[in-house]
Amino acid sequence: MTSLADRDWRLIRDDPRDGATQMAIEEVAAETALEDDLRTVRVYSWEPSTLSLGYRQAADTVDWEFCEREGIDVTRRQTGGGGIYHDRYADISYTIVAPADEVPGNLMACYELFCEPILAAFDRMGVDAAFASAEQDAIYQPSCYLRDINPAHDIVAPASAGADAGKISGNAQYRQRDVVIQHGSISYDLEPRKHAGVFDTDLDESTFTDRVTSIREQAGIDRSEAVDAIANSLQDWCDAEESAWRDDELEAARDLADRKFGSDAWVRDREVLEASGR
Repeated sequence: MTSLADRDWRLIRDDPRDGATQMAIEEVAAETALEDDLRTVRVYSWEPSTLSLGYRQAADTVDWEFCEREGIDVTRRQTGGGGIYHDRYADISYTIVAPADEVPGNLMACYELFCEPILAAFDRMGVDAAFASAEQDAIYQPSCYLRDINPAHDIVAPASAGADAGKISGNAQYRQRDVVIQHGSISYDLEPRKHAGVFDTDLDESTFTDRVTSIREQAGIDRSEAVDAIANSLQDWCDAEESAWRDDELEAARDLADRKFGSDAWVRDREVLEASGR
């Protein structure tokens, strides 16, 4: 397989955006990878704070009144798994977009490759992180961070704690028009009240603090330092050039966000709308 660094990659240290736009812009990046032979790695945050539902997650698992009261946006991802509360401050997210024929066809091998820069970033931050060494049973299935822990794509810390390590990052992949898109949520800090509150069930905050850990808890560094470590690690991994979204990409993402990712039909009912190219 050709080295990643032999291809054209760009790193985008993205602006905070609403949930619908964050999801839409990944599909636009997939088009760019195919049509313009340009791959993307990026680091981003969510504003307002957003609950992203897994692709098959039922809308009735959400406490819609809590989300409205707290000013929390809700969108739905293309990837499966449980819902993730992406706090504007406590969550750091990333995306990797590359043509499918340039990466391993085996899902687990692709996870291993795409998580290399994330694990390297944790190492730079002084966080003892690794893929989970053992499966852990689900506490509450609709929540990504309380689902069963999977050694294939869940990262925990401190790794030396074995089965007692806390989940610090959830990662997921999907394929869009012969492009692999991986995105992930990394816990910089914990917001257990909101993590529990976005779900329509009685979850004690301690459920999260017992199961989940964060960069701040493990390494005590500033958020900006953590963001830089993740961005720089992604950049080094594929030798990406610093860049930004083009105007036509942002316009296409806004249109797709309006038509799909921000619509009740998609968010609540998972209705797929007719595609519209750039």
